[in-house]
Amino acid sequence: MIAKPTYDFIIVGAGSAGCILANRLSESGQHSVLLLEAGDKDNSFWLKLPVGFAKMYYNPQYNWMYYSEPEEQMAGRKLYAPRGKVVGGSGNINAMIYVRGQRSDFDDWETAGNPGWGYDDVLPYFKKLETHPLGNTEYHNASGPINITPMKDQAHPICQEYLQACREMGYSINEDFNGEHFEGAGIYDINTRNGKRDSSGFAYLHPALRRPNLTLEHNAYAERILFDDDKRAIGVIVNQNGTRRTFMANKEVVLSAGAVDTPKLLQLSGVADTTLLAQHNITPVHHLPAVGKNLQDHLCASFYFKANKKTLNDDLGSFSGQVKAGIEYVFKRTGPLALSVNQAGGFFKGSAQEQHPNIQLYFNPLSYEIPKNPMAKLKPDPYSGFLLFFNTCRPTSRGTIEIATIDATVPAKIRPNYLTTQKDIDEAIQGCKLIRNLIKAPTLQNLIAEEVKPAASVTDEASMLHFFREQAGSIYHLCGSCAMGPDPSTAVVSNQLKVHGLQGLRVIDASIFPNITSGNINAATMMVAEKGAEMILKDY
Repeated sequence: MIAKPTYDFIIVGAGSAGCILANRLSESGQHSVLLLEAGDKDNSFWLKLPVGFAKMYYNPQYNWMYYSEPEEQMAGRKLYAPRGKVVGGSGNINAMIYVRGQRSDFDDWETAGNPGWGYDDVLPYFKKLETHPLGNTEYHNASGPINITPMKDQAHPICQEYLQACREMGYSINEDFNGEHFEGAGIYDINTRNGKRDSSGFAYLHPALRRPNLTLEHNAYAERILFDDDKRAIGVIVNQNGTRRTFMANKEVVLSAGAVDTPKLLQLSGVADTTLLAQHNITPVHHLPAVGKNLQDHLCASFYFKANKKTLNDDLGSFSGQVKAGIEYVFKRTGPLALSVNQAGGFFKGSAQEQHPNIQLYFNPLSYEIPKNPMAKLKPDPYSGFLLFFNTCRPTSRGTIEIATIDATVPAKIRPNYLTTQKDIDEAIQGCKLIRNLIKAPTLQNLIAEEVKPAASVTDEASMLHFFREQAGSIYHLCGSCAMGPDPSTAVVSNQLKVHGLQGLRVIDASIFPNITSGNINAATMMVAEKGAEMILKDY
């Protein structure tokens, strides 16, 4: 009999969390670590180039290109849900906005029965992640693996006009969304280093791959977790380039496959609601009804404007502008190619009754249509334009992830159940009103030549909601589908990220979020990985 490769730890998924885990668990040299990635290597130039996310948006080589099931409250549409299919995961194809979330997000995690996950508990792990130009302060660190770049010095000039408009409308200006205060308008930070994307794949995993105790397997699609008679996870079966392989774990299997594929793998492995397992004739290992439940996401809706002065459309929409931007990038590592197109924005209260900011705004000095045809390219609109768009911070609708079949290669059914609470409906209207109110500011009135859309089609609350249902889309922050909590009937993992009722199995990725965080979730996902890695190492 041929011996099966055996490691101390097996990590399933080399995404934003898995890359950090691989680094930290192999750091001491005492543990052998296997990192399994279903996607390919991260050696494309476009993965390093900040604006390269446009090339990855509909790229099946690096993107799973998932879609939701038809959403009843969203005009019956299937909403696009891109997911990273590459080392570095979705952190290698996103727009790199680096926002931790607000204090109340994490205090709510703790209040939900998860001691050790309040804001003051998680702040040290956020700091551990980063190298920030502000250096070692109460909120920042000067020596972490991921470099943080404030865009304020390089953002397009019209971003200043957005900020001035916010001042005119009485909103505060926030110089640091990851500092003491969360509310207000500002320019976002991004995770880049010397003009290149600085994902956890590049910052954590690449340096660690030199270690002899860390092994990375590409194109290794996990099909099932193996358990012994004591319900201990002891290995993983994968399909690698058409060959089925089995890898064994001495200590733990850690699932970091993301909010879609982590619950899917648990279900395929017999860990889920037994009713669902019976529908697919899967032998149950453990009844855990919350697997795939509690799915959350941010929905965004965009307002398009024609400007009476030049925007990034002029810089990136012409061949000469692209050449100029390319030269600036090659020789200086600066300019529009070195930044996210999501440059300014902020966090606002949609009504005076809100206790915390509940609307996130983006001000993009570029306007572009997202093509419905995956074969089409993302390109700037053929005029000087910009976008204002919003998402609500803490939507309360909850959805599900469920396997479609026992074939592991078939995508799971994604049902976010968007807009199924009155709060989410009310906040969709609040966000539309916020934008319409903001553009009344004198500075924006001087900038705007025309509201291209929704324009006159949206005039009151009813038309705002109709517009949102017809046009809003995911902003790709899926989380919560293996939620952390003390009750195995409503949660999947404990506050130690151990799967309830099983041994040797943890989940460490965005699926453990009890509630979605306010803003882009990549930073919070990486924080979970830093904290989770420390938990594992303390146990061994």
